[in-house]
Amino acid sequence: MKVFVTIQNKEIPVFADSLNKKTLKLLKTALDKKVQTGRRTLKKCLQTLISIEVVGCEAILHSLNEKDSLALSLY
Repeated sequence: MKVFVTIQNKEIPVFADSLNKKTLKLLKTALDKKVQTGRRTLKKCLQTLISIEVVGCEAILHSLNEKDSLALSLY
């Protein structure tokens, strides 16, 4: 399944096997919070974010540079 979320005025595709409203809301809340209060590494990943993959209770943030990709817990 593929859905788009808006982060920092960019449309980012979110891929998951099954995505419900609760998971999508948790993802959006976590990303908005990290944009404001995240550390430098996380902010760098969010600036170059190209896609997000949701696996279970984690979101894998894929960035342009493979080294900057991170896993973010949703719970």
